[in-house]
Amino acid sequence: MASSSVWTAKQNKKFENALAIYNKDTPDRWQKLAKAVGGGKTEDEVRIHYQKLVEDVKLIEEGHVPLPNYRNVAPAGGRAKEEKRMKALNLQ
Repeated sequence: MASSSVWTAKQNKKFENALAIYNKDTPDRWQKLAKAVGGGKTEDEVRIHYQKLVEDVKLIEEGHVPLPNYRNVAPAGGRAKEEKRMKALNLQ
């Protein structure tokens, strides 16, 4: 099956969930992540996707990308929930 650099919302969710399971010390981590994501994603595509995610988080943390203002949309503690989620994904 040919793979694609396009990631669906469903694949991204599977990717996030798999990151919470397969940390940096997991043997064959990229292979396991690719299998968990499915859709024909290769180990290289998963690794690149991860690197982009890490870079995005870094830019946000450094203040280069403002966090959206969800005061009128998200419940109180929205930022804390996002920080907790990022920690669970081993990105912080």
